Amino acid sequence: MTKQEKVDFVITTLKQLYPEIPVPLDHKDPYTLLIAVLMSAQSTDVRVNQITPLLFERAENPYDMIKLSVEEIREIIKPVGLSPMKSKGIYGLSHILIEKHNGKVPQTYEELEALPAVGHKTAAVVLSQAFGIPAFPVDTHIHRLMYRWNLTNGKNVVQTEKDAKRLFPKELWNDLHLQIIWYGREYSPARGWDLDKDIITKTIGRKSVLDDYYKKKK
Repeated sequence: MTKQEKVDFVITTLKQLYPEIPVPLDHKDPYTLLIAVLMSAQSTDVRVNQITPLLFERAENPYDMIKLSVEEIREIIKPVGLSPMKSKGIYGLSHILIEKHNGKVPQTYEELEALPAVGHKTAAVVLSQAFGIPAFPVDTHIHRLMYRWNLTNGKNVVQTEKDAKRLFPKELWNDLHLQIIWYGREYSPARGWDLDKDIITKTIGRKSVLDDYYKKKK
């Protein structure tokens, strides 16, 4: 298979498996999505979805959020981990949104990444899922699968994102990054991986990854 054929195979397979694509984090607008994505760092979406309703019951917009103290926010979000950093970030960015953006979430990488506790991946998720702006946020699943599929060298997430954007058509980025995440969770996890269920890696996988898998199976 040529690289282009591999890319086409990935697109077609994912479209068949995920014609409807659920968004992993529950939210109702750009602000609640931004907060949910920020909270999801080194935590699971399931855990975040359990905690965000408790936070949003108290404050679902920046104006209400700054009425809470950092300590109060921290107390609510403690179960998701890294709560000291995340609570400061949520409080700080809510202030900045009010002061600089009329309480609205901005729609550029530059402005989003200038907010406390908002990195490139968080900004990319918000741009793609809240505003429909083409972006390719790379999380651990996408990083792992792009390497397994021999579509990137796996050096770092920056390189993986560059390769994904180069290989996949721009109009598909927003769907694809979600489809790959779901596929990674369901068919190609880091642990407990069953290659027989993982049709994409089985068909186009990197030779060293496949050899390694079979070696461990023996």
